[in-house]
Amino acid sequence: MHIPDGFLDPWVAGLFWLGSGIVIGIAVRRARGELGDERTPLLGVVAAGIFAAQMLNWPIPGGTSAHFVGGAFAGILLGPYLGVLAMSAVVTIQALVFGDGGIIALGANLFAMAVVDVLVGYALFRALRGVHETGAAFVAGWGAITVSALVVGVGIGLSSAFAYELSTTVLIMVVGHALLGLVEGAITAAVYGYVADARPDLVLGRLDDDSLSPEVGL
Repeated sequence: MHIPDGFLDPWVAGLFWLGSGIVIGIAVRRARGELGDERTPLLGVVAAGIFAAQMLNWPIPGGTSAHFVGGAFAGILLGPYLGVLAMSAVVTIQALVFGDGGIIALGANLFAMAVVDVLVGYALFRALRGVHETGAAFVAGWGAITVSALVVGVGIGLSSAFAYELSTTVLIMVVGHALLGLVEGAITAAVYGYVADARPDLVLGRLDDDSLSPEVGL
């Protein structure tokens, strides 16, 4: 999922930087009122756990790799704004410290994993939680990573710097991550179920019905 430098044309990388900057900026402004005595350490715990899980990568054909992303879980537990910030910290530290993903491509990696993955996962969970909460968490984990993979596939496919065409990159990324996304969905559902039973008050995506309303939404 992490795009290295040299895979994106400058204009594609620039668009991703613009999109990521806008959404992360909004998240910073909106998240100020959500930080409290319990929420602040939880943000660090979630980011640290996702950071560790993301370090395990499985290569897939076409020069890409798959791994647990965790954006959906971050969105469900922390809400969309804190979830975006937590994932932004994870992806940025991985790029700057561990070289996992390029610096020029960081905007694209942030957009896929810290923006799309979090917001799609959160939206899916909120839409389906009335049917079955644990099932909604599974669909959120699976759907979010699949859509994020689509974003990555489109980005590298549109770039002449990458060796494969759009049809190939989208097919490989979406199919590969849709299959591995079943694992992500299962992990998301299992961890969500545990946290929801032990500390339901910490699950912001379960409690805050107005997080994505027109008045305060992105």
